Parts: sequence; structure tokens; C-alpha cells
Amino acid sequence: MRYIDRMNESDKGAYGHVLKYTGVFGGVQGLNVLVSLVRNKFVALLLGPSGMGLVTLFNTTVSFISQSTHFGISTSAVRQLSEYPDDDHPQVIHYVKVVRAWSLLTALLGMLVCIAIGPFLSSTTFAWGDHSLHFILLSPAVGMLAVTGGETAILKARRRLKSLALVQVGSVLTALFMSVPVYYFFGEAGIVPVIVLMAMVTMLLTVRESYRLYPLRLRGAKGILGEGMEMVRLGVAFTLAGIIGTGAEMFIRSWLNVTADLDVLGLYNAGYMITITYAGMVFSAMETDYFPRLSAVNADIEATNETVNKQMEVSLLIISPMLVGLIIFLPVLIPLFFSSKFLPVVAMTQVAVLAMFFKAVTLPPAYITLARGYSVMFLLLESAYFIVFVFLIIFGYERWGLVGTGMAITLANIFDFVMINAVARWRYGYKMSPAVMKYSAIHILIGLLAYFTTITVGGYAYWVFGIGLTLVSTLFSLLILHQKTHLWAALMRRIPLLSRRG
Repeated sequence: MRYIDRMNESDKGAYGHVLKYTGVFGGVQGLNVLVSLVRNKFVALLLGPSGMGLVTLFNTTVSFISQSTHFGISTSAVRQLSEYPDDDHPQVIHYVKVVRAWSLLTALLGMLVCIAIGPFLSSTTFAWGDHSLHFILLSPAVGMLAVTGGETAILKARRRLKSLALVQVGSVLTALFMSVPVYYFFGEAGIVPVIVLMAMVTMLLTVRESYRLYPLRLRGAKGILGEGMEMVRLGVAFTLAGIIGTGAEMFIRSWLNVTADLDVLGLYNAGYMITITYAGMVFSAMETDYFPRLSAVNADIEATNETVNKQMEVSLLIISPMLVGLIIFLPVLIPLFFSSKFLPVVAMTQVAVLAMFFKAVTLPPAYITLARGYSVMFLLLESAYFIVFVFLIIFGYERWGLVGTGMAITLANIFDFVMINAVARWRYGYKMSPAVMKYSAIHILIGLLAYFTTITVGGYAYWVFGIGLTLVSTLFSLLILHQKTHLWAALMRRIPLLSRRG
């Protein structure tokens, strides 16, 4: 504690920066998650577990085809467009045309692939009926996702974070007010139209913001596809990693659908979604703020270690109390956000939430590989993780049902944590700081105690122990954040009454 007390103002400012942007982007993502949960509540009531499973199959398939045909432009274009500080630089304006040309080309390619392999997807994804027409009708969604990805890359590269936030919020709100009436009147028949309409709304909102920054210019666009080959080559590894990841998720969902049924698939998806998206509120800051900072110091081992460890500390301190509370309150949250039909997924989700403790200390060092541009290593690490993930999910479900899939998610993330940190230490000289190790040990222990409370304690004792552990985790995080940042001062500035009393 004495070391923390002697921290200089620059250190506190650095921690404060990480905390600020993690909170800002996490807040936007939190609003998106909240609206999405409200929408999922209505969808779950209107369609039930089997309908939710059908939505999952179609959405996963669209994501898989998108990842396979978009050449990683939404990622690689950001790096290309970020090189120039001036928005009006001729090279930036010209490269925007290159990105848009390639986005249009990949949109057409994605649509054709979706139509061509529709019969194959129907036979491999579904155990009954011919759904080829559904995949043909989903092809416009694939094309619009490609256009959206290119325009989003432009906004990210030029640091238009407000525009990105507006697009995200507008998309989820529109999806809420649009999907519920469609599902109410048409039931499962409205699933495909909703997916296409949601893709269209997101594309239109993104294009509107992007075109305000860089209006569409067709003059000089002839023959510029060749100039984007470097961007495409850079995105190949990201594309392959996306194919492997989305393909693994698609395989798992198809396997569950064939091995079990749509109800089980719907339950699994609900548990997986609430686990991953909840944590995503904190992790959303990684791509927008942390990754550029890390890229700027990637050649300096000492600066890289400092940047990574500070991000790990703040991410862990923010997300851990949320995870403990989620474990304890899931029996209340699942019926609230979905319906009582989804109660069988509570046990699975409670054990799966433990995976996010390890995710918090895995993602920051994982970005070192991307910051240094080692795309092949990134691909190998992603491939190894998803191979283990698929194997554990199949093994876990066959042995222990849905609870086994929750255990598999946690074990896969433990494996990822060990692998990523070992590679980061071996290849890049990264060393986890004593502070990260201490905070990780304390918070993971509290998380384990919370989980064991769910399987060993009942009645009033459950809530006493559970709420107590949530408070302990929260107070510990607040104490450390207060010592390392200007947290209290920032809060008091925002609460005039407290400021006057001070």
C-alpha cells in the first residue's frame, strides 16, 4: 500500500485515462446490452427456446459467411487509414475510395457465396426440412454487413467515437422497436426478414455518419482495387481467424441442434450470450482505446509491459464485482431477461461466468501480437483456442449436459490464459506485474467462493453470503481504484452536493 500512496501524478493520470475510456465505451456497450436484453426478453416470450435457437442458427450462418468473404477489411483498413493525422490529407481521402471499392466487391462476393452454398448449409445445419430459400433470402444481409464493415473502419480509423456510439445505440433501439412487432404477428416466419432489416438499418446509420465525414466520390475510383491488395493481404489472417472462430461457434450450435434439439440450443445460446455480452461492456474499450495506445509503444518492451499491466488491472478491478453479482443474481436475472422456460440454463451460466475472470487477464496481452503485426502467430493462437473450445464443449455436454458446456467455456478460457501469457513472455518479453497477480488471485478466489455458494447454500443464507461476497469484491476494487486514480475527485466534481460538503 505504501507504494500506491507514493504514486506520482503521471501514474495516477495514466490509470485514470484507462479507467475513463473503459467506462465511456463500457457505458455505451452497457446501454446496448440492456436494450438487447429487453428485446431478447420479448423474443424469448414470443418465440420460446426453439425460436431463439432458430435465430441463433441463422445469425451464426450469416456471421460465418461474412467473416469468410470480407477479407478482414474492417480490421486491416483501420491500420491503413490511421497513419495520417489530418482528415483532409489527400492520401486519406484517396484510401477511403479504396476501402469503399473493396467493401462493395466483398459485398457482392458474400451475397453470391450465400446463395451458392445455401443448399449445403441447409443440409448440414438443420436435421429437418429444406431451408435453402431462407439462406438465399439472407444474402442481402451478408452484403450489407460488408458495406457496414468498411464504413465502420473509416470511422474507427479517424477516431469518430461519438459517431460509432450513435450508430450502435440507434441500431439496437431500432432493432427493439422493429423486431418485436414482426415476431408478434409472424412468429418464426419473421426471423429472416428481421435479420435482413436489422442489417439494413445498421448499414444506413453507419453510411450516414461516414458520408458526413467523407462524401461519396466516384471520380477517380477507376482502377483503384489494385491499390488495396496490401490491405487485403493484411486482412487474410484476420479473415481466417474469423472463419475459424465463427465456424467453431456454428459447428457447436449445429451439433447441439442435431444431437439434442432446438430447445437445448436456445438454452445454450442464452447462457453463452449473457456471459459473453455482459463482460463485453468492459472489454469493448480494448479495440477503440487500448489497442492504439499499445500499438504506439509496441517496440518498447518496458512501455509495452506497463501499458498491458495497467489495462489488465483496471479491466479486472471493474469487471470482477460485476461477475460476482452476476453469478449470485442469475436465478433472478434469467427469468427477468428471458422467461421461466430458460431457468435450466442458470447452472450452466453460473459456472461459465468464471471464464470471464480469466478473459480479463488474457485479452490485454493477446493484443501484443496484433500490435506487432504478427498475423500468422495471431492465427495460430486463435486456431488452438477454438480447437480446444470445440473439443471441451462436446466432451462437457456428453458427460454433464448444459452444465458441462459451462464448465467447458471456463476450461477453454483457462487454457487460453495460460497459452497467451506464455507466448507473450516467450516471444515479446512480457511479464505480468505483482499487482496483477495479487488482484487476480483475490478476485478469482472471491468468484470461486460465489460459485460454490450457488451449489452448496440455499435459502436466506444464499443471499446473505452472495450479497456479502459481491460487496467485498466491490469495496476491494473501489479501494484500489481510489488509490491509483483520481476516482473520488472525479465523482465529487460530478455530484455538486458532495463537492459543497467537501
